[in-house]
Amino acid sequence: MINSIRKNIKGIAIEGITLISAIIIIVIVIVMLLVIFIGGKDHLTWEFLTSFPTEGMTKGGIFPALYGTALLVIIMSIAAVPFGTITAIYLTEYAKENSIIAKTIRFAVRTLAVIPSIIYGLFGLGFFIKFVGAHIDGAFFGGELRWGQPNLLWASLTMSLLTLPVVIVSVEEALKTVPQDLRAASLALGATKWQTIRKVVLPGSISGIMTGTILAVSRGAGEVAPILFTGAAYYLATLPGLSDQFMVLGYHIYVLTTQSANVDQTLPIQFGTTCVLLLLTFTLNMSAVILRYRIRKKKNR
Repeated sequence: MINSIRKNIKGIAIEGITLISAIIIIVIVIVMLLVIFIGGKDHLTWEFLTSFPTEGMTKGGIFPALYGTALLVIIMSIAAVPFGTITAIYLTEYAKENSIIAKTIRFAVRTLAVIPSIIYGLFGLGFFIKFVGAHIDGAFFGGELRWGQPNLLWASLTMSLLTLPVVIVSVEEALKTVPQDLRAASLALGATKWQTIRKVVLPGSISGIMTGTILAVSRGAGEVAPILFTGAAYYLATLPGLSDQFMVLGYHIYVLTTQSANVDQTLPIQFGTTCVLLLLTFTLNMSAVILRYRIRKKKNR
């Protein structure tokens, strides 16, 4: 009887502690979002989104940073998603679970996932800029400095390396959700391995694949450390090309906070820029949720 009462008390206590912890986390997030939104809501205008910074970035808008972020996300996705998907398909459908190649790849993926993001920036500086870019300049441009300097392309490829482990793991998990019986049935009907993957496995896991890749891209959109050495610029008066440095929302917030001529004067712009970055991230995350819901709903019909 006493033991039963003690167990009930412990159960209630544990349930109460976990509930309180969850509520505290939710309250912190809500308060943080409210502070940012209240501080930046007056700047969330069309002019703010489509104009260039002016007067030492104490006035004006964030269009160059928004444009640079969009290009970064697009190029990063083009580079990371196909390679991550192909790698996940190989690990799930072709490689044997205990093969040396599969173990090596998984070890490499786990290692990439735990490397601090600043290390990616240093790697991008050393490999893409000092090695690849410098050799391209020497081979095709007579040593003229073009690609051997920080730019949008190298920053995007560096970011793609950062998001690659997330893409691989999410796609691999999505592929594993397809029952083995469906694969066996397809092969029994005479389909080849690739036909089975293309017609059965990929359609059956597309919702998980899209969700994982979108979440990986949304994570990369807010990262700053990897692009500090590979392409991020303090201020640009023109829109960048692939071989140019570029402004990006995350680094723009850092610049306004720490290096502006008048930090207090730029505070509303800081909040406004943060709101835009959060809205971009939330939009990508909600797109993943909505896409997954629609695909599952379509399957269940």
